[in-house]
Amino acid sequence: MNARHDSPSSPGSLLQHIWGYPAFRGRQREVIDHVLGGHDALVLMPTGGGKSLCFQIPALLREGLGVVVSPLIALMQDQVAALRELGIRAAFLNSTLDAQTAREVQQQARRGELDLLYMAPERLLSESGLSLLDGCRIALFAIDEAHCVSQWGHDFRPEYGQLAMLRERWPQVPRVALTATADVPTRHEIVQRLLRDGTEFVSSFDRPNIRYRVVEKRDGRAQLLQFIRGEHVGDCGVVYCLSRNTVEEVAQMLAGHGIAALPYHAGLPAAQRAAHLRRFLDEDGVVMVATIAFGMGIDKPDVRFVAHLDMPRSIEGYFQETGRAGRDGLPAQAWMAYGLSDVVQQRRLIELSEADDAYKRLSTSKLDAMLALAEAADCRRVRLLAYFDETSTSCGNCDNCLNPPELVDATESAQKLLSCIYRCRQTSGTSFAATHIIDVLRGKRSEKVERFSHQVLSTFGIGADLSEQDWRQLLRQLAAQHLLEVDAAHFNVLRLTDASREVLRGARRIHLKRQEPGAERKRRPAPATGTGTVGQALSAEDFALFEALRAWRSGVAKEHGVPAYVVFPDTALQAIALARPRSLEQLRGISGVGDKKRDSYGAALLALIAQASAHS
Repeated sequence: MNARHDSPSSPGSLLQHIWGYPAFRGRQREVIDHVLGGHDALVLMPTGGGKSLCFQIPALLREGLGVVVSPLIALMQDQVAALRELGIRAAFLNSTLDAQTAREVQQQARRGELDLLYMAPERLLSESGLSLLDGCRIALFAIDEAHCVSQWGHDFRPEYGQLAMLRERWPQVPRVALTATADVPTRHEIVQRLLRDGTEFVSSFDRPNIRYRVVEKRDGRAQLLQFIRGEHVGDCGVVYCLSRNTVEEVAQMLAGHGIAALPYHAGLPAAQRAAHLRRFLDEDGVVMVATIAFGMGIDKPDVRFVAHLDMPRSIEGYFQETGRAGRDGLPAQAWMAYGLSDVVQQRRLIELSEADDAYKRLSTSKLDAMLALAEAADCRRVRLLAYFDETSTSCGNCDNCLNPPELVDATESAQKLLSCIYRCRQTSGTSFAATHIIDVLRGKRSEKVERFSHQVLSTFGIGADLSEQDWRQLLRQLAAQHLLEVDAAHFNVLRLTDASREVLRGARRIHLKRQEPGAERKRRPAPATGTGTVGQALSAEDFALFEALRAWRSGVAKEHGVPAYVVFPDTALQAIALARPRSLEQLRGISGVGDKKRDSYGAALLALIAQASAHS
């Protein structure tokens, strides 16, 4: 940004005076100038990358009302609250408003008294919604979470497809489609359905502050508890589970160990879900245990970890969900426990779905990419970014970079396993699941082994030197490489694939990760995250001031009825604690302190700083 060209009503001036930021990040200014020129844009930026400014600033500078299509009520409410804290005239229309309040918002829009109006797609597309907008001058349309338009994506919402009518009804109004996650086919679909001349602005997908970590699932719940108690005590986090029952059981387990954990899934009463969401947004240190029904668009910046107890079905979903950690730029973790059952479970869900064959093939392809990421022995970040067509080098901050796994030649063990699967089927005319195959390999005379006379097979006992856990680990890794299949539709029996023959003939060598029992505990200690990160950056005296500022912020947030981070994020309070400004002019130099917040809260902040300095 060249400040010499900034007038009082320029993008740079608004950024400094309203938001309190000294400069734009990445491609923000480029997008803003493009939209100000009246053009459509597809904006892909990672969560926390500053997408909102790409439409909020043009909406303030163009004549008329900026209309924002947002899929979640909680999201639009919090964004409107944050904008009002900045002195921006913003409102929302959704089902939480009573009839009188909704009429007042509509009148404000018609009178030109609003800069931004947030609406759900269903509300916008209704007869009353379209009638309202027909009576307003529209500055732009911003379509948030635009990946929802794609029928091939991970979060398809049919009503998003109907938003194509915006370009027909208001052809001269620019449209901005925004998302944090979309592969190339999804990007093309967004442009085709929602935009007319959609220039794509794709920022790096990298979130360098997030550490990616995958552990072998032994006792997933115990491992999760160890992870939280060992590294994230008192931190805000999200735990994703596949089923509603698991959500409630895990939340209860964590709460029983003194962790402020709450369940969230679509089966809970709406009032309970809303109450849990508000606690998660408003309070520090709450852990939300949820299905993927929770999370889209969550703006809470201080989520220090996202954990998966079940493997996501696609890299897009994984990237979207893990991206909810560390939006403030401070260190955060993406932790996942993964086992063979995840492969079976996800493939079963694909097979049982009512989708057509093309969709099932695409879903299987996406699952295969996710399996490859989970089983990777090299840098996870490189693989993750490569999925989105972005090249990178080893990050030095994922589990595989920090503790490189030992690769071992597992060809002989793989041949024994595949041969055992073949022999058992050949002699019995039927296929068997993992437990039986492992019993045969380890020479265990179970009732089933003797019933099928498998104790006389040449493969009986040839794998006694490996534990059951070792064989299950090998099974999981071979399944991930399509060297065997787990038939989820037929009792999880194991079947050979065409690629299996190459291994059995010795034409293909197998190198796999060695994962010793307890290897996770022996890994290199991770630098502290969450409040520990603040503690490392601040002296004891500055940390005491930071805590006093957080307590003050909590009181202001309750008084205003908004989440604490809407008043100030932790990063701004940390900067204040470090700089200890002595005047309003010095306070203005703190990133994240705009004119309105300085005028509203400056005196209180300076008083807290003076009080802390007097006692230090």
